[in-house]
Amino acid sequence: MASISSLGIGSGVLTSDLVDQLVQAERAPTENRLTQKTEQTQALLSAYGKLRSAVTELRLPMRQLSAPDNLKAFSASSSNEGIGVSVDSTKASRGTYSVEVTSLAGAQALASRDVFADRDATSVGQGTLTLNVGDKTTNITVDNSNDTLQGLANAINDSDAGVSAGVIDTGNGFQLVLSADETGTANAVSISVSGDTGGTDTDNQGLSRFAFNTGMDADSGLKETIAASDAVMKINGVEVTRSTNSFENVIDGLTFDITETGSSVIKVQQDFGAVADRVQGFVDKFNSLQATIDSLAGFNSEAGVGSLLTGDSTVRSIQNQLRQVLTRVVPGLENSSVRSLADVGITTNFETGGLEFDRAKFEEQLKNNPDDVTALFAEQGRTTDSQVEFVRSGMNTEPGSYDINITQAATQGSLSGAAFTAPVTIGAGNDELTFQVNGETSVSVQLTQQTYNTAQELADEIQAQLNANNALNASGSGVQVSVGGGGELTFTSSEYGSDSNVSLTSVEDGSAYGLSVATGTSGVDVAGTIGGRTAEGDGQVLFLGNGNGGASGLQVRILGDQTGSRGSITFVEGVAERTVDLVSSFVGADGAIESRTESLNRDLEQIQENQARLEERIAAYRERLVSQFTAADSLISQLNSTQDYVSQQLAALAPQNNRNNN
Repeated sequence: MASISSLGIGSGVLTSDLVDQLVQAERAPTENRLTQKTEQTQALLSAYGKLRSAVTELRLPMRQLSAPDNLKAFSASSSNEGIGVSVDSTKASRGTYSVEVTSLAGAQALASRDVFADRDATSVGQGTLTLNVGDKTTNITVDNSNDTLQGLANAINDSDAGVSAGVIDTGNGFQLVLSADETGTANAVSISVSGDTGGTDTDNQGLSRFAFNTGMDADSGLKETIAASDAVMKINGVEVTRSTNSFENVIDGLTFDITETGSSVIKVQQDFGAVADRVQGFVDKFNSLQATIDSLAGFNSEAGVGSLLTGDSTVRSIQNQLRQVLTRVVPGLENSSVRSLADVGITTNFETGGLEFDRAKFEEQLKNNPDDVTALFAEQGRTTDSQVEFVRSGMNTEPGSYDINITQAATQGSLSGAAFTAPVTIGAGNDELTFQVNGETSVSVQLTQQTYNTAQELADEIQAQLNANNALNASGSGVQVSVGGGGELTFTSSEYGSDSNVSLTSVEDGSAYGLSVATGTSGVDVAGTIGGRTAEGDGQVLFLGNGNGGASGLQVRILGDQTGSRGSITFVEGVAERTVDLVSSFVGADGAIESRTESLNRDLEQIQENQARLEERIAAYRERLVSQFTAADSLISQLNSTQDYVSQQLAALAPQNNRNNN
């Protein structure tokens, strides 16, 4: 059989082009179907992506409205620009305050009395400088490596002692200057010297030239060029002192930042417009979602043409669930002045499906019925006992009323000393105390050395030292000092519960006033039931974990020491809170949109697998065609060769036949 080196040579018909045309004809129907399905699936994925984005955008404004504090916006104004005020709406309340600033906080500044000939060569003396700033003590060694004015300044700056140092060229020589990093008398600087190679540590020779404390001789050591000062202001005639020019939590929710002395009238008013802006933000996002749904799932009745998601069950489900939440009477508010969004001016436009917002009506309702408007949007717990406070709900808390019964009230940890007889003299040998507060904060105080004529005077001194202690303030805890019925000093933690306690870990000869190292008595946590279910206690907070019925996750704070029935709490889940949960369910891992998206992605994977199988089938089909065409072409080539041979033989016989005939 003759071999074929190129398809079509034998026949002139069964060419590679014909194979390509037959392969394309075989491929086209399936490939077109897969392409169309891919484009449709990708379009659906894009559509669901847009829907997810629009639904998610609704969550932020509703989450803001789901927080009760965001429905109590306040604004504050000051009649004096030098007395600035800012407001935290979560804590503020309406009021007018007369403020007078009599003193600004300032940082202490010191300078060397001696003038040095050279900043980098003149010796300043060697030894150890001990810097005390507030509660911080820092030791600085001066030796051959830094025994110059500039070397000393650099060592102080590198020590992070709370003091900054510099060298000033006076024109007649160089002086060291120091300034406290923080303002206020609590951050005043004292400097002592030990191991002075140039003198006796206190003779104003060598390194002792840089010693300083307020009790030193006026001509010794460093001189004070600027005294540390506290900021002092009177609020409605009550004097308040701070170490900085920022006054926080003097009045709940207000922060004063002062830049000059003077007087001002501070007005705090509820900002209804700010709350209305938040509601407008929700309305805008909902209408944007509705516009997105219209573009993706709308139907043009005039043209008789639907959109990509027209009739889609997921879209219908989202619309129906949102509409149900936004138009319902909120459970628990059936008998209230405000029961639904329509009552505060938020209504549905049934032609467009969007929302319309009557801002004036909303602000009027917020002004007249603030609690009901808050409950309409946010979660709220309404208690029948004024000393029972709603803290929060859980994911599984259901609207309803739940009885509260207390078997044990929370208490504060405390420590009591022994009775003593006043007057008491505090001196260098009995002026230091160290407390352990709530098992985690160590607090050291140094009492003012003087005679205290009554136990209450001493209690007030210890209280003042504790109130000014940075470590205690940073921990957010507090200790109340009082005098017991037997004349003993008593220390009570501001916290409640089993973690609450006050202990004395170090006392410098406190026998004169009845104190010694001792461990206090810990407080106890609240105990009781919510909705008939045994709850857990954490300080004053009583709460239920999951799996406790409709009250699961509910938390309340129990004030006072009354046990037994404490009434009930009615939990109301507002529109915003319910909408946030609903949106989360739509876009969450197991939500409708995510499930539909995963299904479409699986469809794409199946299409890709079908495409791969198509390529395999087409490759086999082409191979089969080429094989068949090659065989046919070879046969045709053989037949053509035979035909040529026969034709040649016949042609050769023709002349002989002609001669024979002649």
